[in-house]
Formats: sequence, C-alpha cells, structure tokens
Amino acid sequence: MNEIVKVGTVLSLERREDGVAVVIIDDPEASVNTLKAGLSEEFGRLLGELERKAELKALVLISGKADSFIVGADLEMLTSVRSCVDAAALSRMMKEMQQQLTMLPVPTVAAIHGNCLGGGLELALTFDARVASNSDSTRFALPEVKLGLLPGGGGTQRLPRLIGVKPALDMMLSGRQVRASDALELGLVDQLTAKDVLRDAAVEFALALEKLSADAVSLRRPVDSVFTRAGLSHWMLAKTALGRQVLFSQARKAMLAKTRSNYPAPERILEVVRTGLERGLKAGFTAETEAFGDLAVSPEARELIHIFFATTSLKKDSGVKDAGVKPREVKKIGILGAGLMGAGIGFVSAYRAGAEVVFKDRDLESAERGLARVRAQLDQGVKRKRIDEKNKEHIAARLAATSDYAELAGADVVIEAVFEDLELKHRMLRDIELLGDDQIMFATNTSSIPIGKIAEAARRPQNVIGMHYFSPVEKMPLLEVIVTEKTSDEVTATCVALGKRQGKTVIVVNDGPGFYTSRILAPYMNEAAWILSERIAIERIDSALKNFGFPVGPVALLDEVGIDVADKVGGIMHIAFGERMQPPPGLAKLKQDDRLGRKNQRGFYWYGDQDRKRKGIDESVYDALGIKPDGSMGDREIAERCVLQMLNEAARCLAEGILRSARDGDIGAVFGLGFPPFRGGPFRFIDALGAAEVVDRLEHYSRIQGPRFEPAPLLLELANGGRRFYPEASD
Repeated sequence: MNEIVKVGTVLSLERREDGVAVVIIDDPEASVNTLKAGLSEEFGRLLGELERKAELKALVLISGKADSFIVGADLEMLTSVRSCVDAAALSRMMKEMQQQLTMLPVPTVAAIHGNCLGGGLELALTFDARVASNSDSTRFALPEVKLGLLPGGGGTQRLPRLIGVKPALDMMLSGRQVRASDALELGLVDQLTAKDVLRDAAVEFALALEKLSADAVSLRRPVDSVFTRAGLSHWMLAKTALGRQVLFSQARKAMLAKTRSNYPAPERILEVVRTGLERGLKAGFTAETEAFGDLAVSPEARELIHIFFATTSLKKDSGVKDAGVKPREVKKIGILGAGLMGAGIGFVSAYRAGAEVVFKDRDLESAERGLARVRAQLDQGVKRKRIDEKNKEHIAARLAATSDYAELAGADVVIEAVFEDLELKHRMLRDIELLGDDQIMFATNTSSIPIGKIAEAARRPQNVIGMHYFSPVEKMPLLEVIVTEKTSDEVTATCVALGKRQGKTVIVVNDGPGFYTSRILAPYMNEAAWILSERIAIERIDSALKNFGFPVGPVALLDEVGIDVADKVGGIMHIAFGERMQPPPGLAKLKQDDRLGRKNQRGFYWYGDQDRKRKGIDESVYDALGIKPDGSMGDREIAERCVLQMLNEAARCLAEGILRSARDGDIGAVFGLGFPPFRGGPFRFIDALGAAEVVDRLEHYSRIQGPRFEPAPLLLELANGGRRFYPEASD
C-alpha cells in the first residue's frame, strides 16, 4: 500500500509498492511553488535518503498545487543579495541540488501541470523526462531576461542540448511562454496526458524508462539525431565553428537592433550559451554562474524586478481606500463607437473578460465593422493556436452590433470610445441615462478632456468615470482609470476589477486635464517638436530617444497617435497649463498640408501604400514645416531635453494629487508610454540621478530655453532636503 510522508516543510514523499518514489512539492505558505533557499537543503536530504534505497526503481516530481508546477525562484530571496558573489552562490546552490538529482541511479520524471517557469523549468530540465498535462494552462518559459537576468540554474546549457540551440535562444532571449502542445513538438516534454491522470502517466513513463538502456534513453529525442530536421539543424549550428559564427553573429545583430545595448542580459545569454557549446558543459555552467551573479546586482535588474513587484501589488489593489467596497458584477458591456479603439475594447471585454458586448455606432454598418474587427482578431487567435474553434464560437456569440440605444438596456457599463468632442460625449451620456437604469456606469475613453467636464451633463455624476485605454488595446497592457470627486467608490472598484479581467495593469488617478499619462506625454512630445523647429533632423530625434530606451521615437509616435489628435490634445494642455506647454508654431502647418500621420498615410514618415520603394522620412515634410534640417545637436541633449520635460511634469502630477503614489506613476509611464523599463519609471529614474542633479539640468535648460523648463516645486523640495521618492531604496 502506498504511503505518503512529510519529509520537510515543502516536500512530501509517496512510497509506492511498484518502487517509484513520488516527490510532492507544495509550499504551505504560498499559493504557488517557488525555489527558496531552504528547498535546496530539503531536496538534498531527500535525495540522499532515496539514493540508499535498494528497492527504488524511479523518481517522479509533481506539484501539490492545483494549477501550477514551480513558477521560478523566490525573487524576495534574490533582492536580498548585496554582491555578485552572493548572487553567484545562489546559482551554485541550485546546480548542486541538480547534481544530486542527476547522480540518482534510476530514471527521473517531472510531472508538470500549470506554469513551469524560470528555475522551475530549469529543475525540470534536470530530469530524464518530462510528462505534462495537455491543459491550456500548462506553459513553459525561461522569462529571466524580462527581469534583467539569465537562467542561473543550468538552463542556458541544458535547454540548447535538449531542443536545439536556435529554439533555445529564442525562448531565452524573448522570455516567451510555450504551450504544452508546442513544447511536445520542440522536444521540451516527452509526453502529454490529461491532467487527471498526470501522476499515473508520469509513473508509467518512469517505469518504462527503467527498462531501457542508458543509450536508448539519451537518444530518444529528435535533436539527438542528425537524421531528423531538428537534429541536423542543431548539429550545423552548434557543432560546427562556421555554424556557430553565423548563428551568434545574426542573433547578436537582431538583439542589438532591439536593445540598443541598454539591456546587458541578452548579451550575456548569447555569451554563456556559446561558451558552453564551444568549451563544454562544465565551462558553460561556470560562465552561467558568473554571469548570473553580475546581472543579479545590476541596476537594470534592480529596476525590472521592482516593476515586477509593483505590478504584483497592483493586482491586489481595488483602486479605493475602503476595503469593504466590493465591485459589482459586470456581465454586459456597451461600446459607443466601433472604430479601432472601440473594437479593441470590445475584443478584450469579450475574449478576456468573458462579457457580452454590444457595439453601438451612428449606423448599423459602422457598428458591424467593429464587430467584424473583433471576429477577425478571434480568427487570428485560432490561427496562432491561442483560441480553439469551439471557444471562438462561444466568444463570437456574445457579440452584437446596433445603431439603437435601446439595445444597450441592461448593460452594466457603457464605454464611450469616440473622438475628442465634448458636446458629442455630453449627448451620448444623456442618451445612456435616458435608458432609465440608475446603476448603469458611463466610462469615457477620452485621453485629455477632464472627466468632470464630461460628467457635467450627467444626472448621476457618481456613475461617470474615465477608462483610458491605449492603442492597440489588445496589446498595450495599461488601463488608466480616472475618478472625479463625485465618482462613487463602488463604480471605481467595479471598473478596476473589469480592467483586470480584461488583462490590464490598472492604475487609478484623479481627474485633471490630460490626467497622468497624456499630461506627461504632452511636454515630452512638445519638446521633440521644439527640437525639430531648431532644424534637427527627424531621424536624429527619434534615434536619440530610442537609444535612451523608448520603443519608438517621439516623432514616429506623433504619426501613430495622429497629428490632428496630438494638435487637439496639445491645445487642451496649452489652455490648461499655459506657457510651459506652448507648442512651436510650425506644427499647425502640417494640418494645413493634410498631414494626419499613419491614418491617412501622410505624416513625417513614408508608409507602404504611398510608394513601396520609399522608406524612412518623407523629406517633403520639411518643406511643409518651412525648415531645413541642417542643425546640430548631440543625442544626449536631445534625449535629455525631452525626458526632463516628462520627469518634471510627473513630479507636478504627484504633488497635485493626480497620482496616488510614485509607484502608480512609474507603472503608468512604463506600461502606457513605453518609458524604458530598465530605468524603472520617471520617479525611480529621478531617484537614480538624484533630485539635485535633475533640478540642476532643468535650471540649465530654463536659462537657455525659457520657463517651460522651470523645475517643479516638489523636485526643488527633494533636492534641498536630499530626499527621494522611494526612501526604502536608499540603501
């Protein structure tokens, strides 16, 4: 009869009559399993005991959690290290535990259901085989690169040898998750089975391995034979000097095009993987440990890990101070305006939030175009294996289109996604209130008009709130929820909860012109326009900010946002904040030249539909602006001027109470505006530079450029007192 005994805080052991030892990992103090310092000692003690069992035929590791395997190393443990030596010791500790596992004289199998990430996957790679559930929730990834790290538990060496160097590099450099079916195809797992029989299937697989010779076990995967496509590719790229030269040269070129040398982790991953392929497994492990130690205490990793913790804390944030306020249930959502933005909101509402969605537009044809866009996205999801056909039909059945407000009756939330016209928004709000439902919530997706102004048309202003999405909605992770003094806590909590169901990272800000994200973006883009007016070439401006770490330059972003939209928002900001947000006079000429950006294929850049032979800057834009791009300015000055404007305005937003915290400001800028994550966000970046240095640079430019660079009072206060936005990080 099988017996289960507790062998430590986290590990239990099932001794089976068939000779298989099933080790169950289940941390009683956490909802998921992570690799903590004490686990290594516990695991080592258990393996030492099992090694002495003559009757032992195989070992299986399985999670005691219902929906996950092991989600990686304990980041709290990692943040406690203060030197690269200490960090490297953690990597060695993991490898020592794995070494004990590989020394067991019996087959070992990892039974995996749910997330198998980071160190969890590295531990699973140490086993002779992996049997996984065929559940859609079973995912594999080495996401360390997203935290400024590399896999420190042998992953850089074992994964290329298991699935081939090219797919392994793709997983490590992107951090992307791999579904169970794709993992089987890659050779990352050896067998898929139903979740309910995972343990039995893993035991059966382990006993089958026990009957095979060691050679048969090691040659059962496609990558191990040159007679398979995967094996031949791996041999050519990993086993030959020319193949390695081509592979790593191309990989490094592609990587630098994305990172612009701002992120050290991808470069170290390439270096460590190559070391292992050229000098052997032992040298690779040594190089990995050293690189992990260096990266773990790097400023880039520190900021990226901070962002991880900040987003984790936001997941628990209801958006209101009163913990007793509960969100309402949202089953039906109305979308006013079925354009690109409205369709994106509808997609995340139906697909991720599981809500019924009704598109309302000025006519049925326009509403049905929005519905068709969502269906096209669902078809794309099926094509990419993110949605199965049956689920797609269920989602599509929750979609409807109308030109009649009456069809929105019974909606819990109506989200308005039309252009920036206050009178139109007022009319829509009144029409929604005419439905007669006192509980219906009206959320506006405006990017600049104060919510209070929109709510002036409401009979029930407590139901009016801002839900500011970012385009493209299905890809951009941030949702900015904007509340007025009259917005009820229940409405706020409901919209925050809805945003999370839609897959968004949600920040709550107080009302004001531009709220937070649009307000700090306006002076940043405005400064780029001022620099352009000083005859600095467009490509120089965009390149300087991309080198700083932004994903796109500010001029290219103007084309994406729409020059007309930016002009409208800029006008609102100028009226609200005066001289410091005054735009340069030349930009008005672009509208006169019918340049709206990508939307009408006329902007600062050439677009494919215009002339496929032309790429880059549309040089005729300089004639429209009446300037000649012959000015000179260094990349540092270009980036510094634009970024200082964003930092300065962020400090004003915090001081004025637009932001609830510096944390929210950092997350909003990183997830909504593309502020470089490795710099931590505006407030973390100010702390890194020092408020005194930021004030000094602002005052320098204020003397040259004028009052738009006048330092925010809060920055002056911090500089004079030697204080920080994050005092706890001062050590």
